[in-house]
Amino acid sequence: MMKLRYLLAACCLSSMATTAFAKDVADNRFTAERVFDLEYADDPQISPDGSTIVYARKSMDRFADRVKSELWSVDTRSGAHRPMVTGQSSSSVRWSPDGDRLVYLTSTNGKPDMRLRYADSGESFSLGQFEFPPNAPVWSPDGKSLAFAMLVPDKPVTLAQPPRAPKGANWAKPVKVIDDLVFRFDGAGYLPKGTRHVFVLSTEGGTARQITRGDKEFGAPQWLDNDTLLVTGNDVENADLDPIESEIYRVTLSDGSRTALTQRDGPDIAPRVSPDRSRIAYLGYDDKLKAYQQTDVYVMNTDGSGIRNLTSGYDRSIGSIAWRADGRALIAQSEVDGALTLVSIDLSGNVRQLQRDVGGTSIGRPYASGSFSVASRAGGSTPLIAYTKGSAQRPADVAYARGGRAARTLTNLNEDALGHLQLATIEEIQIPSSHDGRPIEAWVALPPDFRADGSFPLILEIHGGPHTMYGPFFAAEIQRFAAEGYVTAYVNPRGSTGYGEEFAQLIDLNYPGEDHDDLMSVVDALVARNYVSADRLFITGGSGGGVLTAWAVGKTDRFAAAATIKPVINWASMALSADISRFVSRHWFRAQPWEQPQEYWRRSPLSLVGNVKTPTMVMVGEADWRTPTWEAEQYYTALKVQNVDTVLVRVPGAPHLIAGRPSQLIAKTDNIMGWFAKYDPAGKEENAAED
Repeated sequence: MMKLRYLLAACCLSSMATTAFAKDVADNRFTAERVFDLEYADDPQISPDGSTIVYARKSMDRFADRVKSELWSVDTRSGAHRPMVTGQSSSSVRWSPDGDRLVYLTSTNGKPDMRLRYADSGESFSLGQFEFPPNAPVWSPDGKSLAFAMLVPDKPVTLAQPPRAPKGANWAKPVKVIDDLVFRFDGAGYLPKGTRHVFVLSTEGGTARQITRGDKEFGAPQWLDNDTLLVTGNDVENADLDPIESEIYRVTLSDGSRTALTQRDGPDIAPRVSPDRSRIAYLGYDDKLKAYQQTDVYVMNTDGSGIRNLTSGYDRSIGSIAWRADGRALIAQSEVDGALTLVSIDLSGNVRQLQRDVGGTSIGRPYASGSFSVASRAGGSTPLIAYTKGSAQRPADVAYARGGRAARTLTNLNEDALGHLQLATIEEIQIPSSHDGRPIEAWVALPPDFRADGSFPLILEIHGGPHTMYGPFFAAEIQRFAAEGYVTAYVNPRGSTGYGEEFAQLIDLNYPGEDHDDLMSVVDALVARNYVSADRLFITGGSGGGVLTAWAVGKTDRFAAAATIKPVINWASMALSADISRFVSRHWFRAQPWEQPQEYWRRSPLSLVGNVKTPTMVMVGEADWRTPTWEAEQYYTALKVQNVDTVLVRVPGAPHLIAGRPSQLIAKTDNIMGWFAKYDPAGKEENAAED
């Protein structure tokens, strides 16, 4: 197999294929090792008075091969940018109500640690000793306490008492008895026996006090007042059978009493208390057992009365919310037509757009991912907002905005790494679907030397979910493909979020389905525009995109090669073995595999494997419990039996986030391109000419 960099010079730029030119390309393109140069801002937290933003500065540790997170601060007036907590990975920083202190999570000597830092002196101390990692802490209104959630371990289940092994004996490890429906989870592996509960801890340090108890989980605490917490949970029998159900409870610290403030069938989550403590805003929806349902913003009185849906007339889903300082409106993050957007929602339900360039925290693929915070004591009706600002050419920086006015970008984290490179140009297109003419939004990454002469290879890169959204965001994988000479298209087919609930629900009980037609329509359009060669088409995608990749090669032979990454191949085995198995059967099929076996089979890519002729790579993480390894292995074996060219690529230690470490991101992308290079007709012609 030809090396990829040589392949670029030989196949795409053959008239200039000299050693000097190849070196120039390496110096000016986004090569594999440049992944380690990337940085991005995350979780920016603006101080109550709006003067300072503290954020997590994420970078790639070349020696540890991991993303590290350090805390930096930015002055919103002068732009002064300085380190705050470095040398150890830290996260979840939050300002005290008066802005005089901060709390953050880190580790000390390998143990979880929660530290309090004084804003004036920079001195910090550990608040307590933790056996298990605490979740993000929240301050009480008086600044004297912190609330957080943490695992409370339980004794393992036993059915028998084994005899004691003789001294010095080497017996096998004892058996493990499992009695929970969810006993392992992606990214966490086999779960320790226990339940998550809410704790309160003094800001002077000491011993944390457990507030909630029992065999049902509670978390996401918020303070209603100094003696009352709001927590989220599902205090019903067999709660695991309804995985999205939750209610908001009021818990009184003085006596431990707990009262449900919401009662509907559906998730009620993310409570936020108004500045005057008179209202509670929260997110949720009425569960109609759909694969996707739009999340709305609700407001209620502190006793649970007077519930109103503020966004019933706004046809976009809300991801997170914060109160404006004057309490007359909420600031919310929403996916809108490919753009991650900040909007203002007043108490009458009027929605106004503020900023459309949130994003940049998904480094591998161009997902809509970002966050924001609002100054709690300043700004009034013109909120002071810190957010992660993303673009097609840069990962996230810290931005500062006064309401909807033009934002100021306060950091420039990647100019040193990317400013001198020839990056892909990102072009937005709208293509009518061949199925029903609906407009389908897509983006095309064009190589630096692109010309519309019909010679370039195409990679169709499909997002997962399937209910997620791509957008014009920087993505290392897309830039790598373009740097090696591929035109790369990434698409939001039906089922994607950000285009209204009806568009997302078009694939309800029909996935995969007409989303395949949407994707092929984009490929057809790029061939018709002479952007790419019809003989040099390649297809790949991860998770839900892996499903659609395997589906596509069962429907068409038009692609020269395919790479299906962490796919679902057999919905029956997925519904009975994945970490989200109950969600799959309850919401995606609304029946168990033994109740509707033909429906499970109809929608499984394995049902089409007899049609496949396309050389297809299969890749999966060895620690993936979302789309477990046996999904990929079933498909690999089926392709082998069919005598279809295939390889199985296993990524050691990787969960569903298969490219979570920098070297894994490089390996994923380069192995995909290596597979495509092997079957590129232009490469075969070049090899034949050399022979």
